[in-house]
Amino acid sequence: MGGTSPCASCKLLRRRCSKECIFAPYFPSDDPRKFAIVHKVFGASNVSKMLQELPVHQRADAVSSLVYEANARVRDPVYGCVGAISYLQNQVSQLQMQLAVAQAEILCVQMQQQEPTLTTQVDQDHKSLLLSVNNNNYEILPQYLNFPSSSSTSSNVFQDPHEPLKRESFWT
Repeated sequence: MGGTSPCASCKLLRRRCSKECIFAPYFPSDDPRKFAIVHKVFGASNVSKMLQELPVHQRADAVSSLVYEANARVRDPVYGCVGAISYLQNQVSQLQMQLAVAQAEILCVQMQQQEPTLTTQVDQDHKSLLLSVNNNNYEILPQYLNFPSSSSTSSNVFQDPHEPLKRESFWT
């Protein structure tokens, strides 16, 4: 930057900073670490070539991306930004699965709570059918109605009406 203070890149590379220095607008002298990390990962020559190929209005965004990628490469030399993205996508998948399990458990509880309401709404004609289902231990129901709970044991959607409901945490 003329005669005042050289930019961070010229200071690190020990050269004279000219008015046409491509690094000066993006790597100020008060933040030398920013250029040092980009230089360490990409090299000054490569960064210079990348910036020269871009229109001036896109260079600031490019420098910001280079700094971010360089920091990610220093933290994780093998995967860099891709490792961080992969980790976050995996975390989202796990949370979606936990949400689905929680929603299934809520549905099970709602169905168990609605069962007494349904028995009061049934016609006298259907009372015998309802009694036969209640006394049959639900062995005739399809297997897909058995949902695993969040604990290590599995529980059925329909529970014996004489057994109290078990409270389980959704977040264990």
